This record gives sequence, structure tokens and C-alpha cells, in this order.
Amino acid sequence: MLATDSTIRTKSSTVSVGMQRLRVTVENPGLDRPLLLINGIGATGDLFGPFRKHLDDRETIAFDAPGVGGSPTPAMPYSMRRLAGVVAGLIDELGHEQVDVLGLSWGGGLAQELARRHPEVVHRLILTATMPGMTSIPGRPAALAMLMSPARYYSPEYLKRIAPTLYGGNIRENPGLLDEHAKQRAARPPSRLGYLYQLGAIQRWASLHWLHRLPHRTLVLAGDEDPIVRIENGRLLANRIPDGRLHVVEGGGHLFLMTRGEEMAEVVRDFLDTGASKARRQLRQPH
Repeated sequence: MLATDSTIRTKSSTVSVGMQRLRVTVENPGLDRPLLLINGIGATGDLFGPFRKHLDDRETIAFDAPGVGGSPTPAMPYSMRRLAGVVAGLIDELGHEQVDVLGLSWGGGLAQELARRHPEVVHRLILTATMPGMTSIPGRPAALAMLMSPARYYSPEYLKRIAPTLYGGNIRENPGLLDEHAKQRAARPPSRLGYLYQLGAIQRWASLHWLHRLPHRTLVLAGDEDPIVRIENGRLLANRIPDGRLHVVEGGGHLFLMTRGEEMAEVVRDFLDTGASKARRQLRQPH
């Protein structure tokens, strides 16, 4: 099934990778090297919208993870290793030999695993508001407790109530930034079992002991007001990855990629086009 919106040049399809079907959206197909977007726990690819609209000069690919949105929940839970295999299969099914990859939060963990298990399909790597799994420095207890439940996906009112504590940054002063975001979440929520599977996968996974083997040029984006992923995790990732560099988003909460989409698109575009020399200098600066 394939649908095209000629105004924003978006293709939506269902792609089968082995026994798993995935809902996929491709914006600006055929432009430049594709950028694959992997979202956070429970979130569909649609929620990248406020960021993607500022990258209209390149192809972007987003998908719903198994058990999320339009992708069916598998009969058995997937490990991060198996999920990485599914994503590598998706890239192949879409006809690409190699893509740039951006992973947000939970998706940043999966992006790391993809780069480890299938290094040949990843060109450049962008790790956003994410951490090295079980070996990460924990976030604020109140925020982490809220992540244990997918309730925020089923009730926009509940999401708006907890968003300042859960996401931090400019959402604390302006929860209205999430109004449209909340409606999109509720329109395509994860299944409860799918959310549980994702939660279990990340809780059993760690990357710190092998990050030094990643060969990819990597940009780490970290907010200094993120309640879920403390900024120390961003510094850790950037320092452990041999060709890693850190860009600190001042005042950035957990969803800075969405709430500051135009600004972040410029940073990402600079990295993909030039290698982000500015971000490299930031890595060693004290904060």
C-alpha cells in the first residue's frame, strides 16, 4: 500500500522485513543521501514532523517500531540486536546500501546497536538525547517513573500535565508546545504489549563496553535540562566513540529536537554536510 502527498512529497507504505511489517514514511524521496530517523519509546515516525519539515533538502525516512502505531506487535519480544537486524532489513528493502542515521532517546540506543551490528549500512551517526543503556547515569527519579507507563500516549490531558516534569526544557514554561504533539501521540499510540517489549529491550541492553569500536563519525546532541537523560550521558558517548563530537543544546529538555526543530535541523545539516567542526571543539570545553 503506497500513498503520496504531492504537496509535502511524502510517501507512506507498509514494508515487510521477514515476518515483521513496518509502517514507513519517506519525505522528499530521491534527494541527497537518505537520513533514517529512529524515534523514542512508544513514538511513531510521524512525531518527527516538526524537525523533518526543516530538512526539505534531503530524503528522510521514519518508521513505526514493532508494536507502535501502524506496525503490528510481534508475538514475542525483540532484543535490541534483533531490532537492529529488522532496521538493516528495512534499509535494504527500501533499496539503499547506506544511510545516515539519527536515533532519539530509545531510538538512540537502537541506532548504536545498528551501527555495531551492521556498520556497513550506516554512513554518519547522530545520537540525540540518549545514553548507553544499563550503564548510563540515571535521570531524575520522577521522570523515569513516568516512563514505565505508556499512559501519556492515550491521554493528551495527562501528557500535558506531566510534560514539564517528564521532558523539561522550554516545555516547563510553555506546555502548549506539546498540544499538536499530544494529538499525534493519541492518534497512533503503541500497544501496551509493544511498549512493554520496547521497555524490556532497552533495560537488557548496554553499549559502553563496545562504543570504542564504532568507526562512524558521530554527532551527540544533548540537552542540559533533560530530566530523562542527564547531559553526562552525552559527554560519555561522545568521549567513548573514537570519531564522536558533542553539541550541547543549552536549555534543551528531552524533546529539543521537536520543540526547536529549525535550530536542530541546521545543526544536523551542518554535521551531515561538513562533519560538524564546531561540535568537535565543544567536546572538550567545560560546562
